[in-house]
Amino acid sequence: MLQIDQISKTYPGGIKALKNVSLKIKKGIFGLVGPNGSGKSTLMRTIATLQKPDQGSIIFHGDDIVNHPSKMRQKLGYLPQEFGLYPHMSAEKLLDYLILLKGIEGKKDRKELIDYLLSITNLQKFKKRKVGAFSGGMKQRFGIAQALIGDPDLIIVDEPTNGLDPTERNHFHDILSDIAENRIIIFSTHIIDDVKELANDMAIMHQGEIILTGDPIQLIENLNGTVWQKIIDKHEKEKFENQYPVFLSKLYCGKLNVKAFSKTPLQGFEKCYPSLEDVYFTTLKKCQNNETISAS
Repeated sequence: MLQIDQISKTYPGGIKALKNVSLKIKKGIFGLVGPNGSGKSTLMRTIATLQKPDQGSIIFHGDDIVNHPSKMRQKLGYLPQEFGLYPHMSAEKLLDYLILLKGIEGKKDRKELIDYLLSITNLQKFKKRKVGAFSGGMKQRFGIAQALIGDPDLIIVDEPTNGLDPTERNHFHDILSDIAENRIIIFSTHIIDDVKELANDMAIMHQGEIILTGDPIQLIENLNGTVWQKIIDKHEKEKFENQYPVFLSKLYCGKLNVKAFSKTPLQGFEKCYPSLEDVYFTTLKKCQNNETISAS
């Protein structure tokens, strides 16, 4: 269990990046979703002990990792949004170097670990290729391989599918799902489909705060019966947004599919089964309108 209790962080200039954030995260994949600038990366860096919060505590396996960061670093694998590689080294040699830095000195042990890490990330046949020649998806898979050195109990991945094509994104999802059984993986993203496909628990962040938490399936079910949609001409968008509680409008075959939140039927709209995207956008809309958000 990872327990985060009332942590806050203010950057120079008075930017409040985290505001009394509290979370309890158990084994499996935890999706942290929110718009750019919502505080997701700040929270990830704080959990990874790359920076200290101004206040609050983070407890992992009973250890206070704010005051004893080395306790976390022994158990952590981290794939940040941007991570450096030595582009002229092969995948095999770079992993060997990183494993040495982790303190694994036996040549046979290192080779076995390299083979294992390249195998589970589907990079075995590319082990002699320079990592600078890897595609974006291959680099992200290599990032997971290096994050798994030392068999960590907690892995943090920050916006890992940005820029990946659908095939590479699916490969990356498969790897995360396979390695999540006996550890915590915190998956930070602004891509709702990533959370829908991977996470068994999630939180939505907005302006440095956690505004909703819960099981994605249950959060979708909680919204059932309150989402209505209508196809309209694009020039009607402003009129409908002024007249109805619209939370989302998307292009659909040259027109707009507008969605509105209401506990009672809306004239001219048809009821639709909600998606996790609807959960996300209705939650943000309520927050922006200063309405009460009920978290599970």
